[in-house]
Amino acid sequence: MRDQFITKINNRTATIGVIGLGYVGLPLALSFAEAGFYVTGFDKSEVKIALLKQGKSDILDISSETVQMAFSTGHFQVSNQKESLKGLDCFIICVPTPLTDSYEPDISYIQEALDTIHSEWESQMLVILESTTYPGTSKELIHEPLIQQGYLADQDFMVAYSPERVDPGNKKFKIKNTPKVVGGTTENSLEISTLLYQSIVEQVVPVTSTEVAEMSKLLENTFRSINIAFINEMAILCEQMGIDIWETIQASETKPFGYMKFLPGPGIGGHCIPLDPMYLNWKAKKSNHSSRLIELAQEINREMPKHVASKAKEALLQHNKVLKGSKILLMGMAYKENSNDLRESPSLQIFDDLQKAGSMVEFCDPLTTYFIDKHGYKQESIELDYTLMETYDLVILLVNHDCFDRNKIANKSQLILDTKNSLNNQYPEKTIRLGDKAK
Repeated sequence: MRDQFITKINNRTATIGVIGLGYVGLPLALSFAEAGFYVTGFDKSEVKIALLKQGKSDILDISSETVQMAFSTGHFQVSNQKESLKGLDCFIICVPTPLTDSYEPDISYIQEALDTIHSEWESQMLVILESTTYPGTSKELIHEPLIQQGYLADQDFMVAYSPERVDPGNKKFKIKNTPKVVGGTTENSLEISTLLYQSIVEQVVPVTSTEVAEMSKLLENTFRSINIAFINEMAILCEQMGIDIWETIQASETKPFGYMKFLPGPGIGGHCIPLDPMYLNWKAKKSNHSSRLIELAQEINREMPKHVASKAKEALLQHNKVLKGSKILLMGMAYKENSNDLRESPSLQIFDDLQKAGSMVEFCDPLTTYFIDKHGYKQESIELDYTLMETYDLVILLVNHDCFDRNKIANKSQLILDTKNSLNNQYPEKTIRLGDKAK
């Protein structure tokens, strides 16, 4: 099996199925197709598959022209029918891994993907999991069940784990120039999956086990979660002490060693940072260990949207207004700059909190033109017309999209709450920042 896969990968005859065509799966599938492999992209969503077949991309980082080019080469096809996966050599799973209401891992999407693969498996296969999950998943859900069914590792199947490192909106780091960590359940699994990824990635980083690879993803994002929580807490502390947190950060980052810059903000979003630490926390509890620091960081970060709503109240009171009945405009709904990704976005919680307080809330985001709120109503973005901003009692800057002209926003707004120091304190007479003490 090893030698056959080496030959197939080297001469690009290995066929690849990518399960899940979201922010991770679609770029990955297109990269393999561009490298000369025959790739089948599978997704349950009829809407997504129909859109892709029309040559249209629903992901900002992937242009429709890129999708059309992949189709034109004959190396890329998409389907929501599991029969399209029959007889493929390699399966890469890129499905969501959310949390349950009790903050436990929901691995149902992974299990469904595995069931789909198994139903269409005809001969030897390599299965690679990219979805973020807890250490031990690759062995517990893929490797060991296949052994129990009578299949032989390295003869009938190989299993590997390679954590995705997609950063939506990042113009510098894409799949090709982002190092790829890979771990296998056997030496052959590691060798073959490493060889496969080397066809599309400049640097592959092999590790000794799938558990190390799985843990590396959780370590990366838990590190970020804890440090973001720390700087958020520092911002609140500076508010109470009357110290400029933004100037403090600028001073600290001049140290050339032993310091890494993190910035406060309205909260954390995306699929990774809000969720990954809780996967690690859940696994720690299974090992009879209490991860108090992880839990505290999550608590601090989850409270930031409420703090922003409190700052909005504070800003309005300074101008003899109250939240109830005030017109408030949120600038940006995505969880990060230059992205249309709404997953776990703190802006959604801020929108809801302000509505509950009786404010008349609207938003402007040219990249995310609508969302469905907690009550099931469709909320649509207003147009990006700077002259409209003077009609709002308060404008809250949440996301620094490049398409926003910050000076025009500042000039036209009556009052601004700047959660990311977007204006660099250039309009202090009409701006209150996250980290500023009440005036």
